[in-house]
Amino acid sequence: MKIAVIDGKGGGIGCQIVERLKSLKRDDIEIIVLGANSQATANMLKAGGNDGATGENAIVWMSDKVDIIIGPMAIIAANSMMGEISPKMAVAIASSKAKKLLLPVSKCNFEIIGLEGYQLKQLFDEMIEKVKSILEK
Repeated sequence: MKIAVIDGKGGGIGCQIVERLKSLKRDDIEIIVLGANSQATANMLKAGGNDGATGENAIVWMSDKVDIIIGPMAIIAANSMMGEISPKMAVAIASSKAKKLLLPVSKCNFEIIGLEGYQLKQLFDEMIEKVKSILEK
């Protein structure tokens, strides 16, 4: 199973996602890190990504080549992350046939009502449980 982890800026959220996925110790998943910039990609690779690429074309191209896409909710919003997520990237990710697991981080003017009490650690835990249930199918 191919899992794409997409992030921008410094890749901090993506790094935490990769580390959590690596903790599953599964040989049947390939973690492909896709950074909106080279720093995000490099940091996610250091966190344990199996392979990685950077930029709009890489993200657009790979969006249809993976089974699961994981990242902050901002990856499906054009011009988010200080403009790093282009409209083309957002459309490719949102319209991909891959299962999308999006973390509702409210740093890009998005706020999901009802999640105010959740801490990021809880969201990461829930994300890993969802990945486990997908892998068991």
